[in-house]
This record gives sequence, C-alpha cells and structure tokens, in this order.
Amino acid sequence: QVQLVESGGGLVQAGGSLRLSCAASGRTLYAMGWFRQAPGKERDFVATIHWSGGLTRYADSVKDRFTISRDNAKNTVYLQMNSLKPEDTAVYYCAADRQYPVVVVRTSQYWGQGTQVTVSS
Repeated sequence: QVQLVESGGGLVQAGGSLRLSCAASGRTLYAMGWFRQAPGKERDFVATIHWSGGLTRYADSVKDRFTISRDNAKNTVYLQMNSLKPEDTAVYYCAADRQYPVVVVRTSQYWGQGTQVTVSS
C-alpha cells in the first residue's frame, strides 16, 4: 500500500510562486500525478510524471507555468507553480498509479489528503 501526504499550499498573490510536495511511503516507483479541485467543480488533471522522471505531461491550462518533478531517493514528487493566477485556486491532490500517464481519476489510484492553494488578485 502507498500512503501520500501533500504539503506546501498556502496563500499567494497573483504572479507569485509555490512549490507543492507529495511525500510517499511504501512502494515509490509508481507513475504520479497532480490534480486540483475548485469548489463546485470536478477534480481535474494538472500534471503527471513517469516513475523514472523522464516523461511528463501537463494540462494546457498550466503548461509553461507549472513543472512536475520527482526525487526517488527522497520518495517525493514536486509541483513547482510559477506565474500563479486566481483561477489556479483549488485543493491540489497527488495520486499514484501503476501505469503512466496519470491523467484521469481511477478507483485503483492512491490519493493524498490534498493541500489548499489560494491565489489572490
């Protein structure tokens, strides 16, 4: 079983940056993904990364602003968020899956508890 814990969320001004972290326990060589969910909306794909870190994919809404990476030695995946916009406000979740890419919500995935990101205008 894989357990995931997100951290790094907070309040930031538009144009600012945040770095989210997802610490994993148990098996760590999984494909990983970041998702976000705003109030009243569905949980949407943000970014995904292969277990090796060599392959990544992004939602169009965050491409060129967000960067996903992982450090397998530290059992951690990161989401560097730059040029943040108010529409980025959401609870951000990390997910682990046996297959890459992690771009849709699946019942077989492992999920963290989420971390709140709020971007003020």
